[in-house]
Amino acid sequence: MQVVETELKGCYIINPTIVEDERGYFFESFNQKKFEQLTGESGIFVQDNQSNSSYGVVRGLHAQRGEFAQAKLVRVLSGKVLDIAVDVRPNSPTFGKYVAIELSSENKKQLYVPRGFLHGFSVLSESVDFFYKCDNFYNKESEYGVIYNDKDLNIDWKVPTSSMLLSAKDVVLGSLKDLKL
Repeated sequence: MQVVETELKGCYIINPTIVEDERGYFFESFNQKKFEQLTGESGIFVQDNQSNSSYGVVRGLHAQRGEFAQAKLVRVLSGKVLDIAVDVRPNSPTFGKYVAIELSSENKKQLYVPRGFLHGFSVLSESVDFFYKCDNFYNKESEYGVIYNDKDLNIDWKVPTSSMLLSAKDVVLGSLKDLKL
């Protein structure tokens, strides 16, 4: 496993070591001891989630606040997404900056999104099975977010606006500059 810290402190791209032969491939998708050694993060996850989405779906940008904040380790089981992590830690020198990385079943990369970050993704393939581990339990009342087309973030989701499929809650989220943390 190779871990690369992004330009946003605490946000890591994880590249697995893949062993291939005539039968297929094998890789260790998570090892708590190695994860902790390489990142300094706890690596203790309490909830796994999986979603299936079709091309053009944009999910996000979401997070949970306070005692219910979550770190996530995300990956794609089938298909391809553009995964986005936005730093909204109040005193961070990279507040309002984001990383965008293509995650796919082919590249098998994972992204570790620390607490204090918004997270979202857009589906670039016909469909996607998306999987993520969380270090805290979901709590609806603590959920917050920023609208996907925030002018200050100016994220290129790699999906034409006319093809985007968004949830009712995602189209009414506020802007980054109006975010109350």
